Amino acid sequence: MPGRSKYSAEVVVVGAGLAGMVTALELLDAGKRVVMLDAASRDRIGGLAAWSFGGMFFVDSPEQRKNGIKDSVDLAMRDWVRYGELDPNDVWPYRWAEAYVHRCTEEVRGWLAERDVSFFRAVNWTERGYFVPGNSVPRFHIVWGTGEGIVLPLISRLEAHEKAGRLELHFDHKVDGLTRERGQVVGCHGTHGAGSFEALGDAIVIAAGGIAGNHDKVRAVWPRDQWGEPPEPMLNGSIPEADGKLLERVAELGANVTHLEKMWNYAAGVRHWEPLFPNQGLSMVPGKSALWLNYEGRRFVDPPLVGSYDTLFLIDRICQEKKKYSWQVMNRKIANKEFAISGAEFNQAVREKKMMAFVIRLLQGNGEQVQEFIDHCPDFVTAGSVPELANKMNALAGSKDVDAQLLEREISNYDANIA
Repeated sequence: MPGRSKYSAEVVVVGAGLAGMVTALELLDAGKRVVMLDAASRDRIGGLAAWSFGGMFFVDSPEQRKNGIKDSVDLAMRDWVRYGELDPNDVWPYRWAEAYVHRCTEEVRGWLAERDVSFFRAVNWTERGYFVPGNSVPRFHIVWGTGEGIVLPLISRLEAHEKAGRLELHFDHKVDGLTRERGQVVGCHGTHGAGSFEALGDAIVIAAGGIAGNHDKVRAVWPRDQWGEPPEPMLNGSIPEADGKLLERVAELGANVTHLEKMWNYAAGVRHWEPLFPNQGLSMVPGKSALWLNYEGRRFVDPPLVGSYDTLFLIDRICQEKKKYSWQVMNRKIANKEFAISGAEFNQAVREKKMMAFVIRLLQGNGEQVQEFIDHCPDFVTAGSVPELANKMNALAGSKDVDAQLLEREISNYDANIA
């Protein structure tokens, strides 16, 4: 029978994502012995951060100042409290926000810059808000290299660290619970292949992600008072390892785990045609010129839905419908110009730091990728006429909800308004 592996260190870090790697680097700098465990395989180090587009929130950054953007801690704090809907009872969320807003540029951006992470000079203006004002100024800083541009330099730092011998990395190690002795957490335990393991340390850091990879958990904490029942089905734009199981374990031991209902979900998900796990989804960056329709092909109005202004409002509005999915209709010209997918996988020019290819894509559009999704993504349909389009939409949805005449009117009215 497989034996039980045992590890020990001054600090055990559970999770080899971005938070876990940063923690390990800081501990090595302090001369500590570290064991880092992760449920995924070695090639998945970095977790979801490695797949991300690499957007980060900074306040009064060098990039903002170079672009003449006047930002301040006071302004950002007001925006955060208002847009984040913090109330007087949110003591720790307020303190966390205060700490991040005051320190993010020096201690996050500065820390990353010292470790060879660089950012686009241009700063994007996302989450401006619909009915509740969001970011008063652009604050979305994009890493040159996407999420890989953060993760790969940190991996290199871990491997080349002068005290790298003090770090043990163990992958394919799923932590199932925490080990407690005399009222104190002294380690963790779990499974590794057909065997088991235990890791003991003076301190245990849980950096195992959130709940977005576990749809049962997402549905359990879904804010029904705000959004009604959760949609069925949903796509997974996270990773399966972000299952929230360790949050449950630490809560059982008395940790104060709160606000799980404050999820950050996306409205414009489509299926990945080569999924690495069930229901893997991709998040479209909604085209601003696209016509956004409900499940019947009826345009959302008061206000019309537009991406990048208020992501959670999009979820809220779509979930008010009887069937909680939507359509974006656009012609080929708009698609070639505006279509984009978030994340590292489909942003090759940025991921591989090819500036000329990136500039050409901005100037000439993204027709090649549009065609790739038309050819392979099951959630894309094309047609030469509106009746044909309605038929294909109904075939994809397995319904007869889209009325061709209604769809024709909505498209004609939209075209007349923007002509």
